[in-house]
Amino acid sequence: MKNIIIILSLLVLITSCKTAEVKSTVGKTEAVKLNNPIITDQYTGDPAALVYKDKVYLYAGHDEAPNDFNFYKMNEWVVYSSSDMKNWEPHPVPLKVTDFKWASNDAWASQVIERNGKFYWYVTVSHGTVPGKAIGIAVSDSPTGPFKDALGKALITNDMTKFTDISWDDIDPTVYIDNDGQAYLFWGNTACHYAKLKDNMIELDGPIQHIDLPNYTEAPWIHKHEDWYYLSYAYQFPEKIAYAMSKSITGPWEYKGILNELAGNSNTNHQSIIDFKGQSYFIYHNGAIQPHGGSFRRSVCVDKLYYNKDGTMKRVVMTSEGITE
Repeated sequence: MKNIIIILSLLVLITSCKTAEVKSTVGKTEAVKLNNPIITDQYTGDPAALVYKDKVYLYAGHDEAPNDFNFYKMNEWVVYSSSDMKNWEPHPVPLKVTDFKWASNDAWASQVIERNGKFYWYVTVSHGTVPGKAIGIAVSDSPTGPFKDALGKALITNDMTKFTDISWDDIDPTVYIDNDGQAYLFWGNTACHYAKLKDNMIELDGPIQHIDLPNYTEAPWIHKHEDWYYLSYAYQFPEKIAYAMSKSITGPWEYKGILNELAGNSNTNHQSIIDFKGQSYFIYHNGAIQPHGGSFRRSVCVDKLYYNKDGTMKRVVMTSEGITE
């Protein structure tokens, strides 16, 4: 019995390490590095990535909820950069909710996009005077900031959308600039909205439109691969990631199915899809960091993404190893 207890203790110790040792088929011991989550110095959620020149810039919300607090506590956004998708460099906090004088709290999901040498950061916050969530814009001359309020007021407020009667439907902004230079903003919870943006990137250029998608919850993300546009989004709750495809950014969109299963130990699932140095990547969050990780203390991960010959995406396999080469 004593020997069994010793063996079990050793097994627990081995599996809890960040780097595990495994035996190869030829009897040699090799180190297996577990790269996911990629950010371990703090809790991060709602990742959005920007490829700019020879680097990837990863933007995320900072989960600051105490261990006994079971909701989101988020006051700022953070940024990391990488030239190989394996090693991530932290940068000073570039943006906080307090940088928007009209906002009250909640540094929720966001995305940064570059245009004409400036970097525009579309963020979700709670509005200070208009009840409900709102979308603001910050701007910087650098992808790592510092950023400042670009508009001095919200771009989108809850009273501007009536597709659903909730106070949190104006969240999760994502922006895409099409080949003709036209920029589009997509966003929404329980209803997916989109609208054109003016060239200055801080004003709407036309009416707010609506897209019907099966079991749409939140977290829209637009990307393009070859001749296809892809609209991925959080599906049902707890959330999987599903996607639709179109030959036009304005649709019609054809639903294609589930892309990513439930993220471990997290009710939400928020994705970012990019191409970098000839490889496609799927960036997401889970609640993997223990002992206190979970839905309100999340961690960003990344795995490779692949396409089928017909343009559909292969289901993403979430791994602990992450990006190894």
